[in-house]
Amino acid sequence: MNNLEPADVDPIDQAALARLAEVVVAAVAHVPAASLRSPCRGRRPIALARQTAMYLAHVAFGLSFTRVGICFGRDRTTVRHACALIEDRRDDPAREFALAALEAGLLALTGALVTGARPEARS
Repeated sequence: MNNLEPADVDPIDQAALARLAEVVVAAVAHVPAASLRSPCRGRRPIALARQTAMYLAHVAFGLSFTRVGICFGRDRTTVRHACALIEDRRDDPAREFALAALEAGLLALTGALVTGARPEARS
């Protein structure tokens, strides 16, 4: 999990973390990022990308189901369902590798952003 505890991060920063997961997954899945926030379910690739982004926002950044739901315009039970679906997909080694890489990349990026934002962390 990220260096920051979710309780230490304000809702605007939590939304920014969710958007980061959304943009990264949209780029990897080759779907428009805005389509992940659409009130409609969308085609299968869009729904899967949204589920993956919600999963990463929850797992990588520690956002609650409720907070992820707010960020994606979905109910917390929808987020819980998405997380369960994506977790089940981790049984496939190729998908496990891809999800682990996305999670590590998101954590590395946010760690660099947080470290770069603090003056005392700069050399």
